[in-house]
Amino acid sequence: MPEQDTLARLTAVIESRQPAAGGDPDKSYVARLLHKGPDAFLKKIGEEATEVVMAAKDADHGAPREKIVAEMADLWFHCMVALAHYGLSADDVVAELGRREGLSGIEEKALRKVREREASGG
Repeated sequence: MPEQDTLARLTAVIESRQPAAGGDPDKSYVARLLHKGPDAFLKKIGEEATEVVMAAKDADHGAPREKIVAEMADLWFHCMVALAHYGLSADDVVAELGRREGLSGIEEKALRKVREREASGG
């Protein structure tokens, strides 16, 4: 699947920009975000999420839907930077989506609550 290839290539680029891999914050935006730490990329995730919402609201009033795609790409990108920082990747998210496949959202939420109660000893 070409889309998966794109995610895999982007994951590899982000990994190569990690401080431990020699990512240079003076030459790479990703390296700069990772060098600055979670506050930097988490702030960007919040900003990009807001821009996705605004683009969607604008599309409801006639603005081009392509703006949603562009803003969503920015959001996904910054989320991938966060995943890399925490030793995760898009593959982990895809695996979680696969785990949830075929499970209704209501059912999944109920199971999550049961697991949380069990984990807290209740």
